[in-house]
Amino acid sequence: MISPSSDPAELIAHLETLRSEENVAGMARFGIVTGRALGISNPDIRAVARAAKRDHLRAMQLWQSDIREARLLALFTADPKRLTAQEARRWANDFNSWEIVDCAADLFVEARLDELIPEFANDERQFVRRAAFAMIAGAAVHRKKEPDTTILAWLPLIEAHSCDSRNFVRKAVNWALRNIGKRNRDCHGPALRLAKLLAESSDKTARWIGKDAVRELSGEKLLARLK
Repeated sequence: MISPSSDPAELIAHLETLRSEENVAGMARFGIVTGRALGISNPDIRAVARAAKRDHLRAMQLWQSDIREARLLALFTADPKRLTAQEARRWANDFNSWEIVDCAADLFVEARLDELIPEFANDERQFVRRAAFAMIAGAAVHRKKEPDTTILAWLPLIEAHSCDSRNFVRKAVNWALRNIGKRNRDCHGPALRLAKLLAESSDKTARWIGKDAVRELSGEKLLARLK
């Protein structure tokens, strides 16, 4: 029985009982790294996390297992109030799959580790760079009380890395730009202007990012919501 007192070994043993080889095959089709995966859905892992509760030290130990589901459980049970930038950097060194990155980015945003955004963006490793833009995308949506100036200050990073053609980076850069533009009317204008600028770029990747963002940010439903 999973409880807040369950140790890492007990949690991993429980996760092993939920293994699904069929799900592992399905995950691979979505570009999820499955070398150390058990094939457990994120909702099922979140259910385990709710039973286990937050335990920051245990989360650090779970991460060391190198098992996909244990690492997700670590992210779901870490304490954002205790997470340090150095711990986040150590985890980033192990990033190798987009879904792990995106879950980690949510935690890093909650922990308010904004200083990592430019640092991660300037890192040449694909998944570390993705983390920066996943953090921007998450902050634009979840930090509703954050001053818009904080959010808009990340637009130059989007422009600077809009030519990175690697799949998991370009999609995250696009995601960040669209989320900023959808935040509110004050953010919409600057984001749309950048999207239009990128849409006219001579670079293929920047052009794709810009055109896709222009299409979404010019939608009638969005414009009506932002009025």
